Amino acid sequence: MAKSVVVFLADGCEPLEVVAPVDALRRGGVDVVLASVKDDLAVRAAQAVTLQADAPLSALDLTGFDMAVVPGGSVGVENLGRNARVVAELTRRMEAGEYVAAICAGPMVLARAGLLNGRRATCYPGCEEGWPAGVYQPDTDVCVDDNLVTATGPGTALPFGIQLLRTLEGDAAADEVAAGMLVK
Repeated sequence: MAKSVVVFLADGCEPLEVVAPVDALRRGGVDVVLASVKDDLAVRAAQAVTLQADAPLSALDLTGFDMAVVPGGSVGVENLGRNARVVAELTRRMEAGEYVAAICAGPMVLARAGLLNGRRATCYPGCEEGWPAGVYQPDTDVCVDDNLVTATGPGTALPFGIQLLRTLEGDAAADEVAAGMLVK
């Protein structure tokens, strides 16, 4: 049975941080659902890019997914952080040791919910303000800490996606997709 991932989408999200990881995951055979936090499936991302979600968050049972992903984009992150269901699901997953991934400003949602205590994570430089001591890993593009995968920003979106695939499907699948996409 294929692994499954939910990617939370809100207006203002960073489109590259959605599309690149989703592309890598789907090439690796992972089922990905883009979940809009609003009932409208058209999500107005940053840079005037419109993304089409697969389903509204309100229609999904989130417990069946193997991983939840929080893309960045400062406005998108603010919108995701205000969504009680997103925060509750991230909290449940972190407490249960289930996979959570966040990129760019996305880890700020986790930090504001108190979910990064005792963890290692990275983010877009400057978004780590107020994090607990020792959490921020400034010299790491993609950081893996047990069930938590974080990355720095748009330029690391594809390596982030390859790491998510590696986490879910293993080295062989990730290496095959990376080679096919000419990722070094």
